[in-house]
Amino acid sequence: MKNLLKNYDLENLAIGSLGGHSALETSLGAKRQNLKSVVVAKRGREKTYSQFLKFDPKTETGVVDEVIEVDEFSDILKPEIQKQLRELNVLFVHSRYFWVYFDDFAKVENDFEVPILGTRELLRLEERDQKPNQYDVLRDAGIRIPRIFKSADEIDRLTLTKIQNATRTFERENFFASSKSEWQKTIDEKLKNGEISETGIEKAVIEEFILGAPINFNFFFSPLSGSTCLPAGRLELLGTDTRRQTSLDGFLRLPANEQMKLTAAGIAPSHIETGHIAATVKESLLEKAFAAGERFVATCQKYNPRGIIGPFALQGAIETDGKKEELVVFDVSFRMPGSPGIAATPYSSYLFGRPVAIGERIAMEVNAARMSGRLAEIIS
Repeated sequence: MKNLLKNYDLENLAIGSLGGHSALETSLGAKRQNLKSVVVAKRGREKTYSQFLKFDPKTETGVVDEVIEVDEFSDILKPEIQKQLRELNVLFVHSRYFWVYFDDFAKVENDFEVPILGTRELLRLEERDQKPNQYDVLRDAGIRIPRIFKSADEIDRLTLTKIQNATRTFERENFFASSKSEWQKTIDEKLKNGEISETGIEKAVIEEFILGAPINFNFFFSPLSGSTCLPAGRLELLGTDTRRQTSLDGFLRLPANEQMKLTAAGIAPSHIETGHIAATVKESLLEKAFAAGERFVATCQKYNPRGIIGPFALQGAIETDGKKEELVVFDVSFRMPGSPGIAATPYSSYLFGRPVAIGERIAMEVNAARMSGRLAEIIS
């Protein structure tokens, strides 16, 4: 990466992203910090970036400066596309959206010769069917996770099975079950309907369902900024949110008797991600969130010497036994979370005096690193 940077015009850096998930937030952040924005967009889905939100210097509207169109997202690994990105001096922001379109993490880790903001090797830890994975990191960090059942034979309470959708492999076909028989019945129905595959079942994870208020803590770790908490840098809470899921959200809006009718008809809610809602938490919970974030950052350095760099999210729920409240984390984003609405929460304003979305915080870090000659410390 240091060799790649030697050929970069550091006075004309650009922030790049894949056309989905968080590309617009990343592009807006770049523009606000006087950096160029580049989006690699798939044909058929490119107009959002190349037409409707393309930057127009005459009217000074829009956020996307350059669009590179590809037939498939995986084409970003083609040498000619990578060459274009390097010629545009692109530093790439990876997201979940970026990684799910490749069947092998090693291809991105080894063959994508464009600087990525953050530690690219940590991304594979998100995959629950690999070892080590996010559960291992959370356990090592002393962060509570749901109980994980080795098989349906162990189910003795309400569980949530996380299983890959057969056709939209980047989405999950999650479902609830309180017993082995209920679990098997749902599995059989989903197999019959083509919603899941045998391979998906083998990789599925059965988690204890946490009866708490869902909340995602979206952090940023800067190795450039000093801190009294972490010797290597500063941990920042940029915002909190919760998820919107189709068709779960619609299902939960119905009265209980209508939900029962749908269930009797064999219609169960799906958990496909649709978006996020900005949400706040009471101040007494922030200490626990920061403590979990600090332990997570420190533990990541055990899995990779560089540790986590830039944005990450601990996604879970606040549970209570009636006496105390506890954060339970059941999902981790080791990269840019897809939640631009968190700028509506007050936490970044508490730190910076104004709302700062994650896209802009990334661009701020790029500028700070460039001006201090430390750019190599925040890319991989």
